[in-house]
Amino acid sequence: MSDAFAPTTLAAAESRAADDLSAQGYHLLSAAPQSELVGAGAEDWARFARHWDDLTVDRYMRDNGTYRYRRYGHFHLDAAAGTLTAQPHAPYAQDLTVNPLNGGQQRHFDPLTEEFLADPLTRATVLTLGRIFSAAEGVSAWDVKLHPFRIVTSPGQVGKPAPQGRHRDGSTYVTSLLVNRHNVVGGESSLYSEDGEQLLAVTLAEGGDQLLVDDRRVLHDVTALQPVDPTAPAHRDVLIVDFDLL
Repeated sequence: MSDAFAPTTLAAAESRAADDLSAQGYHLLSAAPQSELVGAGAEDWARFARHWDDLTVDRYMRDNGTYRYRRYGHFHLDAAAGTLTAQPHAPYAQDLTVNPLNGGQQRHFDPLTEEFLADPLTRATVLTLGRIFSAAEGVSAWDVKLHPFRIVTSPGQVGKPAPQGRHRDGSTYVTSLLVNRHNVVGGESSLYSEDGEQLLAVTLAEGGDQLLVDDRRVLHDVTALQPVDPTAPAHRDVLIVDFDLL
């Protein structure tokens, strides 16, 4: 570990994230400190990204789109003890008031693969978020949902990371971790206050860039994707992690 990212500096990075969440409702964690916090190098991110090749098409899109691939897993986290406990696989649901496009239905997504669950980056990412959110909220017990997403795009299909538009997810905290961008333009993330003021506009560009949001206070949106080279595959891979108070 370099002197630039000594343990005290890493603790300060987590503390700064928690302070930002408390003060303004969001924090942008760039790839360099994120990689140090989870103990990952370029080879680790490349390995982690390969799990996204195993996602399956989302069959519940009411706009009839076939541009979204995903899996889903549900856990309980004791951030103080560092224990992450898998919950029985079950359908995922959101109220229509939260998700007017796809809410109000039981969505039976395929479970996370054993390889994804065994990857050290999966656990390290969740535990790091748990420390940050626990510091911001003053609690250590969390309900955690993991959603790896791949949004694909082609000349005949616009990729929509947020097809419902500006929204909340209905959680306490929501994070978006960029894993990979391949042959795409677009995908700008934006955050808004309750009264519509834009708080942040940023394009997550490097594997490890992560946006942390207090979902109770801030709305979010992501612009559509299009391919750079229309003859080649194009996609944006992210890991969405939802934290709810237990």
